Amino acid sequence: MTDLLSATTPLTVLSAADIGSWIRLAAQAVTDHTEELTKLDAAIGDADHGTNMRRGLAAVVTALDEGEPDTPAAVLKKVAMTLVSQVGGASGPLYGTFFLRMSTAVGGVTELDAAALADAVEAGVDGIKARGRGETGEKTMLDAWCPALSALREHPSSLEEATAVAAQAAAVGREDTRGMTATKGRASYLGERSVGHLDPGAASTALILRALAQTVHDGHPGCDPGQAVR
Repeated sequence: MTDLLSATTPLTVLSAADIGSWIRLAAQAVTDHTEELTKLDAAIGDADHGTNMRRGLAAVVTALDEGEPDTPAAVLKKVAMTLVSQVGGASGPLYGTFFLRMSTAVGGVTELDAAALADAVEAGVDGIKARGRGETGEKTMLDAWCPALSALREHPSSLEEATAVAAQAAAVGREDTRGMTATKGRASYLGERSVGHLDPGAASTALILRALAQTVHDGHPGCDPGQAVR
């Protein structure tokens, strides 16, 4: 029998608190996969992506714990500014730009539905493209973000479906980088020798989007029991 007391219902919108939950879950995921991310970066970069992302997201969690803003835009801005100040290499500015552009796109709304989330992610992706002067196919995090954005757009009326397919698309995009030749960043120095390796930025992006999908799926505890077992 379903444990009605522990049942949850998926989120239909993201509040400021929900975004905070997402980032905390993403921080835990990156911590759990730090060694993997470091090994990926050691193969084609300077072996610091895992530790940089772990440190940066841990700092974000600390900042949120000290005083979590009450609007989605403010939470996203705090995430952005903390990442820029705490994450070294290219990842800090790129992820910082992503979340800052998301914050600007969100504006003054108090909740994000699937369509609004897609708009915000699109703004973030455009920010990464502008900051890194990149496009898809260059073995970067964009090869996970761009297919995820396309997947989000396919489900504008269901946050759960949108985030689930976005996470799946990001995972596929991450795997696709294995066959690509790097043309950006330190990995580009390897040329054809970069083929056969996953891009660490695409890998961390996939973790962040999986955390988003999990946050939405897990939803709110203590929902209406009748709704939980339908």
